[in-house]
Amino acid sequence: MKQCSFITDDFLLESKTARRLYREYAEHMPIIDYHCHLPIGQIAEDHSFENMADAWLAGDHYKWRAMRANGVPESYCSGDAPAREKFQKFAETMPRLLRNPLYHWTHLELKRYFGIGDRLLSPQSAEGIWSEGNLRLRDPSCSARGLMRQSKVVLVCTTDDPTDDLRHHRSVAEDNDFRIAVLPAWRPDKALAVEDPAGFNAWVDRLSAAADLDIGDYESFMEALKQRHDFFHRHGCRLSDHGLETAYAENYTEKEIVQAFLRIRGGSELNREQALKFKSAMLYEFGLMDCASNWTQQYHFGALRNTNTLAFRQMGPDAGFDSIGDARLARPLARLLDRLHAAGGLTRTILYNLNPSDNAVLASMIGNFQDGSTPGKMQHGSAWWFLDQKHGIEEQIEVLSNMGLLSRFVGMLTDSRSFLSYARHEYFRRILCNVLGNDIEKGLIPADLELAGGMIQDICYRNAAGYFGFEQLQNQ
Repeated sequence: MKQCSFITDDFLLESKTARRLYREYAEHMPIIDYHCHLPIGQIAEDHSFENMADAWLAGDHYKWRAMRANGVPESYCSGDAPAREKFQKFAETMPRLLRNPLYHWTHLELKRYFGIGDRLLSPQSAEGIWSEGNLRLRDPSCSARGLMRQSKVVLVCTTDDPTDDLRHHRSVAEDNDFRIAVLPAWRPDKALAVEDPAGFNAWVDRLSAAADLDIGDYESFMEALKQRHDFFHRHGCRLSDHGLETAYAENYTEKEIVQAFLRIRGGSELNREQALKFKSAMLYEFGLMDCASNWTQQYHFGALRNTNTLAFRQMGPDAGFDSIGDARLARPLARLLDRLHAAGGLTRTILYNLNPSDNAVLASMIGNFQDGSTPGKMQHGSAWWFLDQKHGIEEQIEVLSNMGLLSRFVGMLTDSRSFLSYARHEYFRRILCNVLGNDIEKGLIPADLELAGGMIQDICYRNAAGYFGFEQLQNQ
C-alpha cells in the first residue's frame, strides 16, 4: 500500500513567517468553544465510543451529504447498516473528496486523535485504519472528556432548549475531577416556530411544565420564558443563539401579539403577516432579556432548512438536507438592531451568515452599532457551516479586516456535534497565521512578529475570554 504523509507540520502554512507565527503564537493556545452542539449527556457520562463509525460518522450530516453524493445508499449514512460497512463506504468516498474540506478535516483528525498520519483513508487502507482507530478509542484519552482534554479545551457552551432541565450540566459542574467548564446556551427557536400550531403548542406545554406555570395567555407565556431565562443564568448561561432564515423586525402592537398568541394557542393558524409580527416581537423581547442579564446574543442567518420533505418525514431535522438561503437580510436586521439600540437593550451581538454574499453586509452592519462600551461589542461571526472551509475562512477574515477590526474578533468555534471537531480550531489557526504571515512577507503589514503574534493569540483565545464574561476564566 502506498504511504503518504499529508498533514505535515507545515500544513496550510505557505511561508516561513506563517510557520513561525503558528508555532510560536497559535499552536499551544487553549480553546474556548463558545458555540457547539456537543451532546451534554455524553460529556456527563464521559462516553466511550464503540468504534470509528460511532465516533466519526454518527450524526455527522457533512459526511452523510458527501456519501449520498457519491452514490452511497441511506442505510450506510443515517441508517442501520453495520458500523464496519458504514466506515467502508465513507472510506470509498474519501478519494472522491479531493478539494472538499472533509478531505482536510478527516486527515487532520486521523493524525491528531488516532496518530495515523502515514497514509490516506481509502478503500484499501480502511481495514487497517478501522482496527487501529478502534484500538485507540479504548484508551481513556479518547473518551468524550479525554478528547476535550487532548484539545486543550477550557470551556464549551452547548446549545439548549429553554425547556431543558440542565441536569447534565449540573452533574458536570459538580464533578471536581473535570476542570473543563461546560455551560448551557439559550436556543429559543421553538418560541418563533408558529407556522405549525400543533408543534408550537406541544412545545409551549413543555415550557409550562418546565416553568411550573399554566400558560393560557401571552403574559404567562412571557413570564414562563423569563423564568427559564433566569434558570439558565443561574446555571452559568451567558450566551443565547438564534437560528434564523433572516431577521424579523415588522412593526406591531402589543394587542396584535396578544391576539396572535391566543389564536395559535387555540390551535388556529396565523397568516403570514401575523406570523412575521409574532416572530419580530419574540426576537425583540429575547434581545431585551439578554441585555438585562448581560448575555451575548448570537444570530445565525441564512439556512434554508429541511428542503427534502420526504427525507424530513423519515429522518427529521439535521440530517443533511439543508442549504444556503437567499432571503433579504440587511433592512430587517438594521431595523431589529436599531429597535433594540434605541430602547437601550442592545447587548453584545455576534452575526453569522451562511450565504457568502452577506459577508460584507454583516461586516458593515456591525459598525453601525458599535458604541464604545465594549471592545468589539458587535461581531461578524466566524465562517459558518458551508463556509467553514479554507476559502470561506479566508474570505471572512478579509472582509472583517477591510470593514472592521480583525484584532477584536472572538475567533473560531466548532458548531459541531463531534468531539473530534476541535481540529477545526487548529485548521482555523493555521489559516489565520498563513494570512498574516503572507501579509508580512509581502510587506503589507509590518514585519513585527510580536505585533502580529499578539493579535493572533487575542483572536485564538484572549478576546473570547474577555468578551463573554465567563467567570471561570477571569483568573486565568
